[in-house]
Amino acid sequence: MQKLRAFLRALMKRRTLGLFRPVEAKFSFFTPSDWFVVGFFAAIMALAAGTLFAAVSLAMTTEVPARGGTYVEGEVGTPRFVNPLLSISDTDRDLSALVYSGLLKANPDGSLSPDLASDYSISGDKRTYTFTLKDNARFQDGTPVTADDVAFTVREAQNPDIKSPVRANWEGVIVEVVDPKTVAFTLKAPYAPFLENATLGILPKHLWGSVTAEEFPFSTLNQRPVGSGPYEIKNTKQNSSGIPTEYDLAAFAKGTRIPYIRNFVFKFYPDASALENAFNRGEVAAGYNVTPANITAPHTIHEAVYGRVFAVFFNQNQNQIFADQAVRQALDTAVDKQALVGKVLNGYGSAISGPLPPDSIGTNQASVLSASERVAAAQAILAKDGWKQGTDGIFAKQGTNGKKKTTLRLAFSITTSNDPSLKSGAEAVASEWKALGADVSLKFYDQNDLTVNVLKPRTYDALLFGLVVGRGMDLYPFWDSSQRNDPGLNVALYANANVDKLIEAARADEDPVTRREKEVNAAKTISSETAAVFLYTPHFVYLSAPNAKGIAFGTIGTPSDRFDSVDQWFIATERLWPIFTMDWHTFITRIFPNA
Repeated sequence: MQKLRAFLRALMKRRTLGLFRPVEAKFSFFTPSDWFVVGFFAAIMALAAGTLFAAVSLAMTTEVPARGGTYVEGEVGTPRFVNPLLSISDTDRDLSALVYSGLLKANPDGSLSPDLASDYSISGDKRTYTFTLKDNARFQDGTPVTADDVAFTVREAQNPDIKSPVRANWEGVIVEVVDPKTVAFTLKAPYAPFLENATLGILPKHLWGSVTAEEFPFSTLNQRPVGSGPYEIKNTKQNSSGIPTEYDLAAFAKGTRIPYIRNFVFKFYPDASALENAFNRGEVAAGYNVTPANITAPHTIHEAVYGRVFAVFFNQNQNQIFADQAVRQALDTAVDKQALVGKVLNGYGSAISGPLPPDSIGTNQASVLSASERVAAAQAILAKDGWKQGTDGIFAKQGTNGKKKTTLRLAFSITTSNDPSLKSGAEAVASEWKALGADVSLKFYDQNDLTVNVLKPRTYDALLFGLVVGRGMDLYPFWDSSQRNDPGLNVALYANANVDKLIEAARADEDPVTRREKEVNAAKTISSETAAVFLYTPHFVYLSAPNAKGIAFGTIGTPSDRFDSVDQWFIATERLWPIFTMDWHTFITRIFPNA
């Protein structure tokens, strides 16, 4: 014990290495105040060095997206079918776009790239498309995605008993499982836009295979789906009536596209007013179907062209006056399309003069004249064609019905949906045509009644209607003469052999540049014949959280298209030195081009 105590005393004695004795001697006379001054300046120097290092780090490092954060979006409506084969509402499609993924995915620029597929090939006759699945393709329950799942999904889409809205996209397509990782589709004839169909979300056969067609719309998998998309559903909330009020999604960590934003929350509201109030209360930070001017909470506005065209279509079989191109030209001239965009769309739209949406926002396809200039120009067109304005102010013209002479009056009705924006548009157009000298009445229908009793039998004089051209800009369903009768959508009853050839050739053209040229040429002919009075293309207006970055989209076909690049959206960030963000493959290739 004594030896231990002696050792400890020796250890506690002050010891100084010989190396530091000269330095120690120099500072032995420092008083406590001297040491305070030294410490103060040392702290200043350390702070300056730290500030300098931080500034250099800020200047030399790059801010990059990091995984994390929660994004809360509000939606008008409630989901019923979170299922790519049954989705009928925007809410259904939005959730399906996040939960499910297809063989290919669309990009904001309109191009397509592999998603579940690693690659694909097209046969020489342009009729067979063969896809190979990625080895890491997984459903959110961990089950591998196989060719059987792809074939099952397509065959269910084709099943008439399922009544899928996408059935027409797969009509006549033969699907074949080549091997567990390879699936092939054979078409009756070449169809260049077919690859768009390959973005269809894939259902897991091991979950849906035992569900009959009768049970299909009632399966709980429609509310708690399992897909292979960038997000998986973690939790849902319902009100006392069992109606969903919230869906909580989390990033699918084993998917083919792992998103930066970790949590995605959807909250559902009955109408736009309720959603706007939720914005301003801070309940949600993103959404659409709202008027930006009504939102006081911080937000960022994103605006894109919708792949939709609204026009007044004429039925010359129902009303003879529309067979006269001068009448159609006069009616087109009389409409102030820019004012219509302001009135109907609150300025979020583009005036148009043809059947294709503009390429970008700010592209105005319509000329602007004053009200008096429009009326004068329109009346001059009618007068040149033999129309005369009567004492009642309505234009009329002597014509024939067979061998019998008859008097044609510029009188007709405009039919449209009772949707508020369409009603407002119809009223505005009718007012301008009345000022021109036309006798115009209005007919409004609910959407189902309009479809069944007006569109299908083609019982209208003039129809204010919107065509969903989509991002593919395919004119065939709306302007090919073969589509004049139901279920075709050629509601203008338009027929032109040259236009038929152009749009049918465009459908078979694999080259996007020459395909676009054919579509544009067809559109020019349709416009030159005033086949309809083209009014406007609405813009898709999306409000996002101000701290959300990376949000980008091009032309929007449906609102769910905004999620094409959702895996690139981010909230959290981190800073990295260039060495960690460098594309080393490109760097090495430049230095050693022959390596």
